[in-house]
Amino acid sequence: MSLMNTEILPFSTTAFKSGEFVDVSDADVRGKWAIFFFYPADFTFVCPTELGDLADHYDELKKMDVEVFSVSTDTHFVHKAWHDASETIGKIDYYMLGDASGVITNNFQNMRPGAGLADRATFLVDPDGIIQYIESTAEGIGRSASELMRKVKAAQYVRTHPGEVCPAKWEEGEGTLTPGLDLVGKI
Repeated sequence: MSLMNTEILPFSTTAFKSGEFVDVSDADVRGKWAIFFFYPADFTFVCPTELGDLADHYDELKKMDVEVFSVSTDTHFVHKAWHDASETIGKIDYYMLGDASGVITNNFQNMRPGAGLADRATFLVDPDGIIQYIESTAEGIGRSASELMRKVKAAQYVRTHPGEVCPAKWEEGEGTLTPGLDLVGKI
């Protein structure tokens, strides 16, 4: 069963953010856009490249009223140790959620069977707590923050422009489509 257009499930955890441990729950997600950026484990190889790329775009995402929650099944203590040890991870200022219990990862149906690790996946959640976008890749395939930002902009546009949709490769400011009988067979 797909999680698309479903409401996120309750969770509560401790995160590492801006040099501190902070409590985070599903209630903190409401009222703004949220990216849940799952990755397998701290102190690995593809993961820091993705998390660093996302950190480079974090200020722009905040201006778009988007909060970022990276999630692995490591603890918040391990997140802090990695933040302190890695120059790439050290630039992260978004939430790094600890999910040692696997509750959040399982809530998003993203636990790798038999491994206790999250799969590499991204979920975009709207201000009502509804999942609007899902991307999952194989272990060795890293994600692009620039492409994710394009999709966030498209989701935000569609939310504020009912009846319009964004075509493939849509970029902010480009034309959209208004689905209707007149478009059938014309595209």
